[in-house]
This record gives sequence, structure tokens and C-alpha cells, in this order.
Amino acid sequence: MANRKKQSNHKTKMRFLIFGLSSIAVIITVALTVGKYWVEIFDKYKEKQALEKELVSLQEKEKELELDAKKLQDSEYIARYAREKYFYSKEGEFIIKIPEDD
Repeated sequence: MANRKKQSNHKTKMRFLIFGLSSIAVIITVALTVGKYWVEIFDKYKEKQALEKELVSLQEKEKELELDAKKLQDSEYIARYAREKYFYSKEGEFIIKIPEDD
């Protein structure tokens, strides 16, 4: 009878040990998986912030380009721009370039 009790006690301890080790393995696996996903979420969050900043910058540039496109529809603007940028002059005009101080 005592031998049987020892065997039963030993089986119970083994079951608890196996159950405990299995539980620890499952907990560690779940923790690692959740941790991996949190890292991915954080990376995506940082990437989203960077892309939102880039979007704002590109939208501002788009507005500037649209304004320039509207200006280029005006022939007076084109003539003035060509005179300033490429030193074209009207008949009888002299162009003097003054150096800019930086």
C-alpha cells in the first residue's frame, strides 16, 4: 500500500512538473509572439509619422508648383522672369547685375 502511495505521489508530481513546464513554455511562446508584434506595430507607427511629415512637405510643394503653373500662364510674368533669370533685355535696356550678400 505504501509503495502504491509513493507511485501515485510520484505520478502526481510528474504530472505537475510536466504541466508546469508546458505552461511555462506556452507563456514564453505567447510573450515572445506578442513582443514581436509590438515591435512591428511600433516600427509601423514610426514609419507612419515619417510618411505623414513627408506628405505635408509634398502637399506644400504641390501648392507652390500649382502657383508657379498659374503664374506661367501670364505672359507678363514670363517676360519679367526671363529678364531677371536669363538676363534678357528689352530694346535699349542695359542689365547690371549686383552681387548678392549671403
